[in-house]
Amino acid sequence: MFLWFIVLSVVGVYAVFRDETMDFRFVAAGSLLPDVVDAAVRRGVGPLHSVVVGVGMLFGVVVATVGRRSARKRWLALPIGIFAHQILDFSWTSTHVFWWPLTGLSLHGRIPAVEHGLVRGLLEEAVALAVGVAVWRSFRLTEPARRARFLRTGQLLHPRPQGTSRIR
Repeated sequence: MFLWFIVLSVVGVYAVFRDETMDFRFVAAGSLLPDVVDAAVRRGVGPLHSVVVGVGMLFGVVVATVGRRSARKRWLALPIGIFAHQILDFSWTSTHVFWWPLTGLSLHGRIPAVEHGLVRGLLEEAVALAVGVAVWRSFRLTEPARRARFLRTGQLLHPRPQGTSRIR
């Protein structure tokens, strides 16, 4: 269940922040981190599905990057991706997971993406693939220069018709 998290996290974060200079590679990495770490280390749901841990990571990035604005902007995308994962994974529907360790130190259960089942997982991947194709075309990532820029910088620059400006 990779596309569901990568594509919808990137699209959702872009839609919310409208920041073309954000490094969306870090958003994508953050969106995969909870399941990758949990599968490798715990073989079950783990702390990265907790909003408390996400807030802690966000705070850690802010503290670690004092005075380094470009580094802060890049690294903040990682916990933002983790928050997006928590939303897309419906982690918030499990109180003991979402609020861990505030609800107790015991953390048990399967990774939510696995718990959702194969049919739901395949439907999520199909939706993500369709959204991904639409966004790929919309941002004209079929053009080698635009795709190379995205791969190099993580920036998603939305093409605008000539004569229009971006309002901030």
